[in-house]
Amino acid sequence: MNAGSLNSSGTIKTRSHYPLQEQFIQRKSSKENLDRFIPNRSAMDFDYAHYMVTEGNKGKENPVLSSPSREIYRKQLAESLNMNRTRILAFKNKPPTPVDSIPHQISTHNQDTKPAKSRRFIPQTSERTLDAPDLVDDYYLNLLDWGSNNVLAIALGSSVYLWDATNRSTSELVTVDDENGPVTSISWAPDGQHIAVGLNNSEVQLWDTTSNRQLRTLKGGHRQRVGSLAWNNHILTTGGMDGRIVNNDVRIRSHIVETYRGHEQEVCGLKWSASGSQLASGGNDNLLYIWDRATASSNSSTQWLHRLDDHTSSVKALAWCPFQGNLLASGGGSSDRCIKFWNTHTGACLNSIDTGSQVCSLLWNKNERELLSSHGFTQNQLTLWKYPSMVKMAELTGHTSRVIFMAQSPDGCTVASAAADETLRFWNVFGAPAAATKAAPKARTEPFSNVNRIR
Repeated sequence: MNAGSLNSSGTIKTRSHYPLQEQFIQRKSSKENLDRFIPNRSAMDFDYAHYMVTEGNKGKENPVLSSPSREIYRKQLAESLNMNRTRILAFKNKPPTPVDSIPHQISTHNQDTKPAKSRRFIPQTSERTLDAPDLVDDYYLNLLDWGSNNVLAIALGSSVYLWDATNRSTSELVTVDDENGPVTSISWAPDGQHIAVGLNNSEVQLWDTTSNRQLRTLKGGHRQRVGSLAWNNHILTTGGMDGRIVNNDVRIRSHIVETYRGHEQEVCGLKWSASGSQLASGGNDNLLYIWDRATASSNSSTQWLHRLDDHTSSVKALAWCPFQGNLLASGGGSSDRCIKFWNTHTGACLNSIDTGSQVCSLLWNKNERELLSSHGFTQNQLTLWKYPSMVKMAELTGHTSRVIFMAQSPDGCTVASAAADETLRFWNVFGAPAAATKAAPKARTEPFSNVNRIR
């Protein structure tokens, strides 16, 4: 992969940074980068220090004046007065003696009857930081996704890059022409091999990443840019700036099979439920829709299951709960700032939490009842919540601009966040998976077996 890329006019576009290169940031912690010890005067005993320097060694220098009985007496006296210390300078205060507030017998009895659950350690700093130059600062786009084969895809300007989390290698998948770009959305297919790339010119490209070959281009579904994508087996759902939602069957030549109409402005959030029976869509019109796959039809009169208007700003952040199939979390933009929880069978709002800042994305922990949110002004943080109490468990800071995109590793442990500060950070926020959790079987590749013949 070259640091520059050719555009349609044949000139070379250079980048200010080499994409997806690791940053090495010097630590500023008080416990690091220390090259010398500075004595702590408040912890020093100057009287004892003076004695040791002037008087303490006289007996050793004049052994004739010292008898065995006198030596025994001196040692006992030094022991009682705590004068057997060997250090004169003190570099830190002596820690206080621990106090057992619970009688030993009671605490031992409680430990025998009910072992305490160890508290999970949540790192407060990112594990790794990569450069992400030319990342488009647009709340309504979706430019980051982590595939089932442990490869992270990110769109930077008009290019799509792949970062293999297994060997930390980077490759460039595609750079589109200026008249077609920039890239406005990306989404891995369930098989982790094929990826959809939405463009500013209303088209969607389908790529095979193992051979770095474009399989086909989906046209005619939208009139403006495609900012959101979601897979449901062989169905690729696309959401456009024109407010349309289109189901595309990638196996057939006439790929448009259903169209959902409801949004009046750009569709910026799309998520299929785990069962594939319900689709959630959020838009710049402040509306959240729930669509039922069973009632979808090829005509333009497909009716939504629920039209939810509780949010007062754009709805981009959407996340289906992994342990309750009909539970959906949604997040509102800068004028709303709320995370809301929905029963998608009834359309009821179960809870609403004001986070105090723009909600850019949401991710559920696959192993614990926790929810992670990313935010904009003022802290540009990631917040980990305990569900359903919505108590804050941790706030992760490091980004200097709003954290627009998040993606989760296949094992559910690591989260990647991309922000307008043009950095990509990795957080070990969700801990290790449960020992009994088995790896999910990879999706079959049959839906793409005949795509090569479609042009």
